[in-house]
Amino acid sequence: MRILQICSKMPFPPKDGGSIAMNILTDGLIKCGNNVKVLAVNTPKHFIKEDDIDVEYRKRTAFQSVYIDTSVKPIGAFLNLFSNKSYNIIRFYSKEFENTLIDILLKQEFDIVHLETLWVASYVDTIREYSKAKIVLRSQNVEYVIWERLADASTNFFKKWYLKLLAERLKKYELSMLNRYDGIAAITDIDAKIHQKLACTLPIITIPFGIDVSKYKKDESTTEYPSVFHIGAMDWMPNADGIKWLLENVWPKVLLKHPAVNLYLAGRNMPSWLKQLSIPNVLVLGEVEDSNQFINSKSIMLVPLTSGGGMRVKIIEGMALGKTVVSTSIGAEGIEYENLKDILIADSADEFVEAIHTCLSDKIYADTVARNARILVEKKYDNITICKQLTWFYKALIQN
Repeated sequence: MRILQICSKMPFPPKDGGSIAMNILTDGLIKCGNNVKVLAVNTPKHFIKEDDIDVEYRKRTAFQSVYIDTSVKPIGAFLNLFSNKSYNIIRFYSKEFENTLIDILLKQEFDIVHLETLWVASYVDTIREYSKAKIVLRSQNVEYVIWERLADASTNFFKKWYLKLLAERLKKYELSMLNRYDGIAAITDIDAKIHQKLACTLPIITIPFGIDVSKYKKDESTTEYPSVFHIGAMDWMPNADGIKWLLENVWPKVLLKHPAVNLYLAGRNMPSWLKQLSIPNVLVLGEVEDSNQFINSKSIMLVPLTSGGGMRVKIIEGMALGKTVVSTSIGAEGIEYENLKDILIADSADEFVEAIHTCLSDKIYADTVARNARILVEKKYDNITICKQLTWFYKALIQN
């Protein structure tokens, strides 16, 4: 099939959860015999010089990108308060991107136009006008749910009010678009059920995040045991809020039980407040050159998300590398785990402390959970199997 994959951020190089999820899907669809062209939004937040992108990747995806300044501007955000439009959405629209899209659709025929996330859904009308392709939304999250959770978790009155406003407008837009595609590929069963409860009448399939398991080799030669770590892009608000919660409510209690253990924080765009903190046994590393190497070098992965949605790419990667994962229920959403067997789930501060204590005190148990996690990924999250299912879904849409 001929597929146009429209990405809301640069999918290559795959450095954060969103870009990894987009890139692995591209790779899997191509390996399943599809012809995939990638058109991406190049944003200030995830800016990549096109010349720095791998030549082979550009060649096999006929890659194109258009720069859109999606940054939040104080004046623009203020003026948006007096409109009824979602500020989250309008920042991803540009006439230049639309014209590039039109040019592509006039020159090439596609069977499927695959929209990576809601952020590029504003181009649906343009696609309808210039193409007969079926349009599929790849829903990595039910976006408004993330913003509702962020609002609920906020203790600052103005921030809570503003986040609620963003969530309300985003929900209105998301619902207005719900039946304007031809199909939806949700990343979790939870998200698929939310879409259906919101009166979505389109065909929906659950397509989880997958990986090429062969590329994830466990290496304990440099593993520091005991140690705990978190890795994730810190310009994503749920990650930053989760780490703040961990440092304030969990880490002091962990140190009382394990005064020698270190907590390593890795990820892109560490906020200044975190860099400036001076907390015992907390090492803020920032972006690491090789995430797999970093994960291999540490023991227990922590995912303290109190907001967010979709599926956490880093948990799957950590499991694939044989790591014991301690996560909140929200952090582990979408993963077909068995608690205490494949992962440890902890939703309160005391539960999180106890789960970390268990893993640090009983290495045999922690290693057993880690082995089970690797087996789970091998069974459930092989990328080729997942992309074959998505290809079948595409074919069914075209035939109807």
